[in-house]
Amino acid sequence: MQAEDMESSMESPNLEFEYGDTDTLTAELSELYSYTEEPEFALNRDYFEEDFRSHAKGRRWIELTVEEQRAYVMRLLDALEVTDRDKRLKVARAILYLAQGVFDECDTEVDVLHWSRHNVFLLYDMGIFTALLELLSMEIDNNQACSSAVRKPAISLADSTELRVLLSIMYLMVETVRVQTEDDRPEWTAARETFKNELGSPMYNGEPFALLLFTMVTKFCSMNAPHFPMKKVLLLLWKTVLFTLGGFEELQEMKVRGRERLHLPPLPEDSIKVVRAMRAASPPASAMELIEQQQQQKRGRRSRRPLVKQDSLDTYNERDPFKNDDARDEEEDPEDTDSGIEGEVDPLDRDVIIQPPPPPPPLRPPTERVNFPKGLPWAPKVREKDIEHFLETSRNKFIGFTLGSDTETLVGLPRPIHESVKTLKQHKYVSIAEVQIKKEDELQQCPLTLGEEDVEETPAEMLYLGMLPNLSQYVIALLKLLLAAAPTSKAKTDSINILADVLPEEMPITVLQSMKLGIDVNRHKEIIVKAISALLLLLLKHLKLNHIYQFEIVSQHLVFANCIPLILKFFNQNIMSYISAKNSICVLDFPHCVVHEMPELTAESLEAGDSNQFCWRNLFSCINLLRILNKLTKWKHSRTMMLVVFKSAPILKRALKVKQAMMQLYVLKLLKIQTKYLGRQWRKSNMKTMSAIYQKVRHRLNDDWAYGNDIDARPWDFQAEECALRESIEKFNSRRYDKNRNGDFAPVDNCLQSVLGQRVDLPEDFHYSYEMWLEREVFSQPIQWEGLLQDP
Repeated sequence: MQAEDMESSMESPNLEFEYGDTDTLTAELSELYSYTEEPEFALNRDYFEEDFRSHAKGRRWIELTVEEQRAYVMRLLDALEVTDRDKRLKVARAILYLAQGVFDECDTEVDVLHWSRHNVFLLYDMGIFTALLELLSMEIDNNQACSSAVRKPAISLADSTELRVLLSIMYLMVETVRVQTEDDRPEWTAARETFKNELGSPMYNGEPFALLLFTMVTKFCSMNAPHFPMKKVLLLLWKTVLFTLGGFEELQEMKVRGRERLHLPPLPEDSIKVVRAMRAASPPASAMELIEQQQQQKRGRRSRRPLVKQDSLDTYNERDPFKNDDARDEEEDPEDTDSGIEGEVDPLDRDVIIQPPPPPPPLRPPTERVNFPKGLPWAPKVREKDIEHFLETSRNKFIGFTLGSDTETLVGLPRPIHESVKTLKQHKYVSIAEVQIKKEDELQQCPLTLGEEDVEETPAEMLYLGMLPNLSQYVIALLKLLLAAAPTSKAKTDSINILADVLPEEMPITVLQSMKLGIDVNRHKEIIVKAISALLLLLLKHLKLNHIYQFEIVSQHLVFANCIPLILKFFNQNIMSYISAKNSICVLDFPHCVVHEMPELTAESLEAGDSNQFCWRNLFSCINLLRILNKLTKWKHSRTMMLVVFKSAPILKRALKVKQAMMQLYVLKLLKIQTKYLGRQWRKSNMKTMSAIYQKVRHRLNDDWAYGNDIDARPWDFQAEECALRESIEKFNSRRYDKNRNGDFAPVDNCLQSVLGQRVDLPEDFHYSYEMWLEREVFSQPIQWEGLLQDP
């Protein structure tokens, strides 16, 4: 019994987690505020009511007609333009109170969200966002605030008050407008599209709004503005990119449309649906479990279940490799509520161990079986170069010479090779990236005959164009923040202080206050990791779809800035503890804290945390970071070897303890690409992990991932691989974005009158100083005109 208890305690439960672009709207809004900002809710209300009382003559905001509300917002808009900084802040707080949903006039959280939505669309319609943007630009350029913050030994909430108020209003507007609901009015739907186009186009200072926020991030990381509230900036930046470029569902639709446009066959399956239908596998047994099982064997106890758990999977896979993984989950998860009668062996296990007479009695209604597709979850894929490599090897073996990239001629090859080629071609997959690379090569070879490329002005294209000059700075700044917020990071004196917008002016004096601040700081860091991981993943996915070389340059900047070891360092912790962390105080979350009476906080209530099985944001962050790592290393031998060199296999294997199908899938993908380099002994002692890879990860038909070939295990010239990629990226950027790229091919104008007759744009100040310039550059300069007549 003791051994069984130990096993069940080690066995983590299945996590009912649904991955999406964001968490629920309520959760996303509550994460905007730190718990130390809680007193400011009442401050916003007081400033609003002080001004509103004189305007409304005893009536409440929710009692006004829409026209009266518009008139009052117009009055606030005028008041925002006063020069007095304190008066401006009071008006901004009143606007923030409106955006927060005039909570003092509401009885429930639903009412608060309803009025928040109504007010946000009203504020947007009245042009509040543009006014706030001007104020934000002023605050960013406020050198006095920056220099005083740099000189301060300790920065607190008070140093970023104006910025926090402005960013909070903007975040509420972006997030509320972004989220669609069923009862949206037609004018709201139109406003959403307009707002989305405005944010994505270069309407603000000639660049997309996201660029302004990126500038704030780099300014903060260069220590020039340590008072910037980084959490709010990153959340707003993430939501702006999500809104303007689109989430994962929209990305999938764009991919389908892109393939249609290029006349490529449709995708073999919808990856989002496949991943959602997957079920988690039991993690590989730990050393403790194996020792316990051996001891049980010695004592002669019958402990059939753990033994089956270890052995039946591989036996079963040998018998029927195309069986779906739901069978495996049933036999491996004794705690699963729907896996048959407790304590009895599953039909599959019985089949392996005792071979029951046919037909076996079903332990569950047959209708439940219908939901699960038979076979492997993914259709296999083959690249064009894989077919070429296969034919090259076959021709060398049977004929003695090769035909280059010819994949049609099969003369002289035996019948089985014909069948193999036919099967490979059936599963051939041409990606959008391959088409883009081929087109780019053609444009580089024939710049004059093919002419100018017609580049579509998509939001991703405009964002990339704006980011390109300072791309490396943006990437390094984001990774610096990720490192500072990672739970495994040690506090260093030279590291950036990301707690400027969470630390109060007066540090806590009681144990309760210290506990509350500790929870707040941990929550603050978790939210920063969540925002950065989601932002980087969105950028990589959208840029890859827009153009492969745009994705490659961001990837290379990430790799050169040590993103791979940083993510591995993040996972080198007790990942189960991180995912089940309870760094939240439910009664202090918005909008709960502004509607309900505040109960007295005690140390016990703070320690208890919420009742959730896992922390949504932490699991979301882990999956995002794994997906980023996959994007960086896929088809890159040099980066795969970095995973091997940094000993990522044991770190990733520990992450398999989390019983969530999507997270396990991306861990298994990362293990699959490095399996051939880990040696035979590793594969031998990790057969259960190998089986999980076989069942859950997509197959490449002639990929020998499961056994290392000497050819693939040889040392690659990694530097040459990255340099060749860098050269291709630079050629692409030069051809597409360099304004002077056609200088060598432009015709030369030899006519003197034509050249002198060209209009030259001169700066405005030149007209005023023209006489001085003439005097200095022409009249006072001795010119030897005879020199022109002499032969050189």
